[in-house]
Amino acid sequence: MANAALVGLSSQMALSRELDSIANNIANTNTTGFKSDRVVFQEYLSPVARENRFGGNDRVMRFVEDGASWRDYSQGAIQQTGNPLDVAIDGNAFLVVQTPNGERYTRGGALQINNQGQLVTLDGSPVLGDGGPIVFQQLDRGISITPDGRITAMQGAEKMLDSQRGRLRLVSFAQPQLLQKEGINLYSAPAAAGLQQAGYPNKVVQGAVEKSNVNSVIEMTRMIEITRAYSHISNLLSQHNDLRKSAIERLADVPT
Repeated sequence: MANAALVGLSSQMALSRELDSIANNIANTNTTGFKSDRVVFQEYLSPVARENRFGGNDRVMRFVEDGASWRDYSQGAIQQTGNPLDVAIDGNAFLVVQTPNGERYTRGGALQINNQGQLVTLDGSPVLGDGGPIVFQQLDRGISITPDGRITAMQGAEKMLDSQRGRLRLVSFAQPQLLQKEGINLYSAPAAAGLQQAGYPNKVVQGAVEKSNVNSVIEMTRMIEITRAYSHISNLLSQHNDLRKSAIERLADVPT
């Protein structure tokens, strides 16, 4: 009887973790450049009893465990914003930003200019170009960003000289599943992720952002399915507990 309870508990623990993942996806439906997470389930076998008093092997017991998680890096929809500083990446590349903890990577292309003239993300992290942070002059106008990430601006109020301000540093990874989320739409990359410069066919789209690749309808459907499965297992465990209680009561009912 205890085996049934353990199998049900293992299923509930796995479903609970998947529900956490789905809830996080739904919460970031409107987060620019967000990539949804998925949970991988696998079968765990308990082959034999470990107590010496058993004469033979127990039957194989099949438990459930969430073996790993993976991230869906599929392209999100590109939405025009009209802001010349916004950029969407069409491809699998990432922007590089500078944080107090070192370089981090993001697909969130909603950008702005801070008080020091630096191109930064919404949380204030400087966006890095090939030569470091990208800095604009006070009188820069008509900012233009080419598909390969080159940034130019019309300099001066009268002469309107076209001056280059830098080139967005775009990188990709040989093993993107090794990237680790750090909040505020940033990723850190261990050495094994295989950092490399991103080139063609990746391109930058000016005046647009990449929307989250979360499909809210599918996520809500999955949430309902998991909630129902969890409730069904709870009912089974409750019935199992009642059966066990009844068995104990009958065994204790010794005739006098």
